Amino acid sequence: MEDVFSAKDAQNYIERINKLTPDSERQWGKMTVDQVLAHMNVPYSFIFEADKQKKTGMIAKFLLKNFVKPKVVNDIPYKQSIPTSPVFIISGERDFEAEKKKLIGNIQRVQQLGREAFEGKENSSFGKLTAQEWNNMLAKHLNHHLQQFGV
Repeated sequence: MEDVFSAKDAQNYIERINKLTPDSERQWGKMTVDQVLAHMNVPYSFIFEADKQKKTGMIAKFLLKNFVKPKVVNDIPYKQSIPTSPVFIISGERDFEAEKKKLIGNIQRVQQLGREAFEGKENSSFGKLTAQEWNNMLAKHLNHHLQQFGV
């Protein structure tokens, strides 16, 4: 598993993202490359714009924390065409370059903040996570979608 807090691994993600073009073809799934870039930015909005996010209800949080979290924060890669949570579904055309630039900035920001900033950091759906859980969640998501587009 890559380390999103490592400058080397963050740069590797950026290089892979820079190989994407507006014409990149998906190998599975339904989203276009511009939609996937926007989709990959969603987890970062939960990190950096938490005050703007809708709060998760108690029952939903219980279910997410106990049944979804273990699958999301472990180090087992996601399978192709797994169901997508409604908050992560992107529809309509997106600005490829703007989403790409935003994603690269988000990756750089996480790396620069470092592991210490994420240790015990609250996740709106899963509660407090370790830095390793944050790493696994972000790295798995990036790898899943970059592989989806062959980079």
